[in-house]
Amino acid sequence: MAVFRRIGFVVMALLAAAIALVSFRYLAPGAPGGAPPILANAFTRYGALTVHAGFAATALLIGWAQFLAPVRRRWPKVHRWTGRVYVAACLVAGLAGLALAVGTTAGPAATVGFGVLAIVWSAATAQAWRLARRRDFVQHERWMIRSYALTLAAVTLRLYMPAAQVLGLDMAVAYPAISFLCWIPNLAIAELTLAGRLRTSPPRAAPLRSPG
Repeated sequence: MAVFRRIGFVVMALLAAAIALVSFRYLAPGAPGGAPPILANAFTRYGALTVHAGFAATALLIGWAQFLAPVRRRWPKVHRWTGRVYVAACLVAGLAGLALAVGTTAGPAATVGFGVLAIVWSAATAQAWRLARRRDFVQHERWMIRSYALTLAAVTLRLYMPAAQVLGLDMAVAYPAISFLCWIPNLAIAELTLAGRLRTSPPRAAPLRSPG
């Protein structure tokens, strides 16, 4: 099982890096603004897409490295600073994502799907940061897993979209459904993983907390 977990982690990291690097194209001068539905978004003209893509790609690119135990042990300052960058990137991208959700032309279902994702993603990330500040590192790790599972919606979205096209699905129906499917299963898998850890892990020492 450990081998399969490692393989799964490597595949996840490679997909995250690939999607992140492709998404950075929105930051290049003169880069295309995206597909027509994205261009029609009410907030694209105000730079919301560029902000969301740039910061979300940054979170996607560095987030998986936060779970590498050797990095945390050998270079704790690197872990802390990249963690701060990750949190800031998620919060900025979440705010821009919420604007894009409100301005979408894909209908109210897509607004709800992507809007709830933006809110839950931001809340989970903020909670992970708050727990790290309290030095409750056990719960901090659990909330970081939830946060990065939601960050990976950028990957699952890009897996569902071509799959829907290959299957010949009506994108007017498929896209609003994908606005939920790109993150709810991710979060469910994260919760199942966390539940499995609780069942198989020995009791851990109480976390350190800041005075007061």
